[in-house]
Amino acid sequence: MRTKSYSIRRLGIVPALLGVLAFGFSARASSHREAPIICLDPQADNTDLYAFRSPDDPSTITIIANYIPFESPDGGPNYFTFGTNVRYEIHIKNKTTTTGDDITYRFTFSKVNQDTTTFFNIRLGKQNIKTTYMCEKSTDGGSTWTTIVTTGIVPPPNIGPRSIENATVGLGATNYMSLMTSAITTATSSEKVFCGPVDDPFFVDLAGAFDLGNFRPGGLSTANPPKDGLARFNCHTIALKIPISMLQASGLSVSSATSILDPNFVIGVWASASRQQMKTLATGSSSYTGSWVQVSRIGMPLTNEVIIPIGMKDKWNAANPANDVQFASYFKNPELALYMDNSAFGGAVPALNALRVQTASLGSFDFRNNHKGLWILKGNAALVGTAGQG
Repeated sequence: MRTKSYSIRRLGIVPALLGVLAFGFSARASSHREAPIICLDPQADNTDLYAFRSPDDPSTITIIANYIPFESPDGGPNYFTFGTNVRYEIHIKNKTTTTGDDITYRFTFSKVNQDTTTFFNIRLGKQNIKTTYMCEKSTDGGSTWTTIVTTGIVPPPNIGPRSIENATVGLGATNYMSLMTSAITTATSSEKVFCGPVDDPFFVDLAGAFDLGNFRPGGLSTANPPKDGLARFNCHTIALKIPISMLQASGLSVSSATSILDPNFVIGVWASASRQQMKTLATGSSSYTGSWVQVSRIGMPLTNEVIIPIGMKDKWNAANPANDVQFASYFKNPELALYMDNSAFGGAVPALNALRVQTASLGSFDFRNNHKGLWILKGNAALVGTAGQG
């Protein structure tokens, strides 16, 4: 029996990453087991970040940060859950005049075993690995924090109907969806908050991608479709639904936006996980001490997975985005482009033929490795007032 949790799509949360508050531009960010150190610490591993204008309430933005890759839904009796010694944070930037976060949400989780006499996760109305959380908010770069959720509830995994619905031996819930929706809470500062297990929403052909980019031998086609390497796996999500006026730097509502490029309505979003520096193991227990150190982060789509080389991946995870200029060389000449460029190794990867880098786009722009692409347009008067203005 599979014990799949409900999809975030079924909870009315459709994934896409935010770019502009006013019009809800979208992109995606994904990162599963992408770096040598973090792959050994799944509880602190960011898998995805999504942000988008809420389809059911366009005056709000939904932000979703996912953690813990490749959760087998039936992985009991110690089912996957958030780490109790991890700081999970969502960072928001809405001002160009500051250097740190302008808004930060921090989540700290606690866990209790209500019945230590059983090996079952749920029995007779009690839960083991019962998880709750505290959410704090900072609007001054982390100098001060305000608790906005004191005891949030993380729903248990969807173990099965006897554990979830049976009133005699289980929790006696109406169904699993009722547990999920009842875990959605309203913070004292008005945000809607949910934390819990969900079906991993990201689609990626991992096996094909990491075979030197040759997604499927012979190329992708109806007869040879991509395969979702994350299908039937769960992850743990932190979801926030936030009024746009709360995210906009001066409290303006979306109706005040002047255009799709209104800089007053552009924000940056990234998520991270941090641990204390020292872990001490004792007989039957462990503890953490020392300063907090960032061990994982995510923001731009697939950056650490397919742009940052393996020797720098752990350094990327520990860095603040404000210092990302140190990684600029990998963005200027990304490795994967070598397999989409006939002047390099493109001929060895026929599956990427449809993405072949153009040598004369619009008749004159060469996008191959070490060529200028659209850079030759920099400073052109025709770009004034457009997104391409440099």
